[in-house]
Amino acid sequence: MFIDQVNIFVKSGKGGDGMVHFRREKYEPRGGPDGGDGGKGGSVVLEVKSTLNSLSHFKPKQTFKAEDGVNGGSAQKTGRNGKDVVILIPPGTIVYDAESGELLGDLTDAEQRLVVCKGGRGGRGNQHFATSRNQAPRMAERGEPHEERALRLELKLIADIGIIGLPNAGKSTLLSVLTNAKPKIGAYPFTTLEPNLGVAKLDDETTVVLADIPGLIEGAHEGAGLGHDFLRHIQRTRILIHMIDGQAEDPLADFSQINSELALFDEKLGKKPQVAVINKTDQPDVKERLKKIGADFKAKGVQVLTASALTRKNTREILIAAYRKLQDLPLEEIEESLPVYKPEVDPNIFDIQREDGDKWRVSGVAIERAAKMTFWEHYGSVRRFQRLMQKLSVDKALREAGVQDGDTVFIGNFELEWQE
Repeated sequence: MFIDQVNIFVKSGKGGDGMVHFRREKYEPRGGPDGGDGGKGGSVVLEVKSTLNSLSHFKPKQTFKAEDGVNGGSAQKTGRNGKDVVILIPPGTIVYDAESGELLGDLTDAEQRLVVCKGGRGGRGNQHFATSRNQAPRMAERGEPHEERALRLELKLIADIGIIGLPNAGKSTLLSVLTNAKPKIGAYPFTTLEPNLGVAKLDDETTVVLADIPGLIEGAHEGAGLGHDFLRHIQRTRILIHMIDGQAEDPLADFSQINSELALFDEKLGKKPQVAVINKTDQPDVKERLKKIGADFKAKGVQVLTASALTRKNTREILIAAYRKLQDLPLEEIEESLPVYKPEVDPNIFDIQREDGDKWRVSGVAIERAAKMTFWEHYGSVRRFQRLMQKLSVDKALREAGVQDGDTVFIGNFELEWQE
């Protein structure tokens, strides 16, 4: 099954906790602090794999979690880092934050990588907190918390040449003739329900990638038929082969309709170079009206080729004509734009809200992270957290807000009792 949109949930690993430990050996009963650091948590990474052309491998699994870092040990032993989770995606995948809609990345090149959730750093052991005034620190850090987010992945197929046209115009048949692709083919409308990719070989050293796009109908740019779901796959192609059904009542009108739908969906699509092809010339009724059809197109300034995809007549010529147009195209210029600077929220900023009289809630990135990384069972770690509150002026702000002895202060998931 072809899937070109999917939502997934990703979660990085938490950093390992640092250790509170003191060296105790024969003849060295007071060897000093030697608690090791925790290992770094694993990150979640998206990586492009060139052999993939669909997001269907996400159907059985949409949740990905990296490994937590291992806690530090005695004798200054650092915990093992958590393993990263590498998620393989096809080239042409666009990554969005599912909640905010923010564009995180557009991955097009093989082996290109994007870190979407960074693993938490490991907490420091008590060896790092020893000073001349405090030679036996009973404090350490817990590992930095994990990150998690919901992602929306959208795929835009990457192909050199796209094959477009109304339903049953012969697009899939042409793709099967020119490449090794085996799309489902039948003599009825909407045979193609999903895009198909194939590789065509021009000579021993030259190949091109073709994409057969499901048939478009009037109103496709507004979501009619299958068009709205698959029009975006044409956006990455550079040349279009426009298949026209020679048995249609008005082939020129069909040609114009499809081009209108392209332009309405994306103005750039309407300007892409095309190779127009009158198909099904093996049919007697098409042979009889072929001159008139050609004259109609010529009167509009459109040069057309004639072919029969079913009997393979002139199919090679279509590919060559499209490839020549492809070669004549200038290299796509990379649009230079001014960098967009996003205002970053100062992690030290916090907010205080009063809840139910004697209860207070403190919210803020830095203070909540510090609370999660504190060993509340160690007096030294608690004192360090209190000093951090003073440094960030959280205690001053609470006093100014009216906190009293015995009031409850919530910081993240932690409940503290205020004492002067």
